[in-house]
Amino acid sequence: MTTYHFIGIKGTGMSALAQILHDSGEQVQGSDVEKEFFTQRALEDKQIPILPFSKDNIKAGLIVIAGNAFNDDHEEIKACLELELPLYRYHDFLGQWLKQYTSIAVTGAHGKTSTTGLLAHVLNENYPISYLIGDGAGQGHVESKYFVFEACEYRRHFLAYDPDYAIMTNIDFDHPDYFTSVDDVFQAFQSMAERVKKGIIACGDDEYLQQIQAKVPVLYYGFSESNDFQAKNIEETPNGTTFDVFVRNNYYDSFTIPMYGNHQVLNALSVITICHYEGMQAEEIKVITSFTGVKRRFTEKKLGRQVLIDDYAHHPKEIEATIDSARKKYPEKEVIAIFQPHTYSRTKTFLHEFASSLEEADQVFLCDIFGSAREGSGKLTIHDLESLIDNCKLLTFDNISVLESYSDAVLIFMGAGDIQKFQVAYEKNINIS
Repeated sequence: MTTYHFIGIKGTGMSALAQILHDSGEQVQGSDVEKEFFTQRALEDKQIPILPFSKDNIKAGLIVIAGNAFNDDHEEIKACLELELPLYRYHDFLGQWLKQYTSIAVTGAHGKTSTTGLLAHVLNENYPISYLIGDGAGQGHVESKYFVFEACEYRRHFLAYDPDYAIMTNIDFDHPDYFTSVDDVFQAFQSMAERVKKGIIACGDDEYLQQIQAKVPVLYYGFSESNDFQAKNIEETPNGTTFDVFVRNNYYDSFTIPMYGNHQVLNALSVITICHYEGMQAEEIKVITSFTGVKRRFTEKKLGRQVLIDDYAHHPKEIEATIDSARKKYPEKEVIAIFQPHTYSRTKTFLHEFASSLEEADQVFLCDIFGSAREGSGKLTIHDLESLIDNCKLLTFDNISVLESYSDAVLIFMGAGDIQKFQVAYEKNINIS
């Protein structure tokens, strides 16, 4: 039996894809660094072998899938090329694999992971499906009707896919180490739209998505009257957010999601739109109420009267959305933002926007910039951001106990690097009853 070997199996997409192949009855193994990542727990639960990197892992008979972070000079990729084994990049293999299903790509500058998780939850409650979520979650099923997957625009990787449907949540400038402008990002999404085979579900409140041209139907969702699917009468309750959905200005039904914030309503509305288009009934879609969330997206823990939130927000608009969710869910509490910028290029590009979005919090703590191996720091330091924010302090492991003084607050640990280590350190030192 053929064995699939994943180079960099602890990567979020790689971990999820490995689980899908395993669940579909394939032999799977992988290799990675020995540092622990949250993605490996699911692999270990499924008894998928995780090996330390070594050229000796590469043997005849393997099909090799390499993570996008690894160059051709990596020892295992070199060994694979020498043995002339089949070698795929992650996005290329995924593009081939999903052709056997009704595939739904979820893409956009923000909200991809949450929306993919929400859609996978609703469909999985009604059908056998496969899904791949950017938080490292993946599931395969031999009788899958749908394949739901997160499709990333970085380096135009999503152009490896020819999905039946695409949900497009928004277009915004990010990844400044690759994209040159928001127009460059738009062109990437336009190219993606041309690859979709059945239909596009796009946020009509987004000025760039309004300009998307496609050979397939484009259904628009959002808050404005001009959308095909519109959310109205939004109400925050102790159990989440309730809203009415109108389809082409006709009342359809009311839905409740266990989350807060307009961005979460939009994510849910995109899911309702695709499910309605695929012929599902409102009662089937209403399982959206029982969604428990995805990893590192507003993940909550309570310590005394403090609420600790772990969130992947690493772009100014995501920071605003996360703080907005915290304010709506906990209106009586102070909101403390603990932010670790991710990559020097992003920090430099959005320096003033980061400052503006963080000032939505009552108090800001900054951790040192999490740099990328593919870039230099130039002269930029965390002090450049600190100087732009009122009510701002630097946070290190030495002074982390200062967070204890906010005894009745929401502490949001935000970032795409290793911000979790600050939360772990704080929890170890905390002395709150």
